[in-house]
Amino acid sequence: MSNDNVGVGPHPKPWPTDDHFDPQLLEQGDSRNVLDRYRYWKVEAIKADLDTARLPLEIAIENVKHDFNIGSIIRSANAFNVRAVHIIGRRHYNRRGAMVTDAYMNIYYHESVEDFRTSMKDKTIVAVDIVPQAKPLHEVQLPANAVLVFGAEGPGLTDDLRAAAETTVMVEQLGSTRSVNVGVAAGIVMYAWLQQHYL
Repeated sequence: MSNDNVGVGPHPKPWPTDDHFDPQLLEQGDSRNVLDRYRYWKVEAIKADLDTARLPLEIAIENVKHDFNIGSIIRSANAFNVRAVHIIGRRHYNRRGAMVTDAYMNIYYHESVEDFRTSMKDKTIVAVDIVPQAKPLHEVQLPANAVLVFGAEGPGLTDDLRAAAETTVMVEQLGSTRSVNVGVAAGIVMYAWLQQHYL
């Protein structure tokens, strides 16, 4: 969902003087897609405020190709204010779908699946993929300390990453297509975690 009328013009004078306000935005207006409470705030101030209320959920994305969906998944992670996003494999990813929301996120990079798995010692790795052993999402109680792992559109997760996961879940579908878009699946599974542990 989107709203084209997200911007505001220059702030009326006298301008607020709190340190979290950006003088350039106050002067020129704020056309960013942010909540009204963050209007005219500096990017780093918004991120710092979000950091005070992050959910314990984390997500990871296996970056095996320059997939547009990575940015889309990060945008959803921002919407749900997850604690961290992990990029596994290639450091550079297609940021277009993130719509600049990556600036507000805690993003960590891992060169290999083994590096990622080792760093997740206090987290439960949950793979999200349509494979025969996957459990239907509606039957699963997602762990409170979960890190949800998503793969590339098409090939899904590598065998190494599925092996590193404690469990694998899938989004059930009723139509003719084999799978929903990975960006869509990510939003669904994040929201399922939110329903189970927060809402």
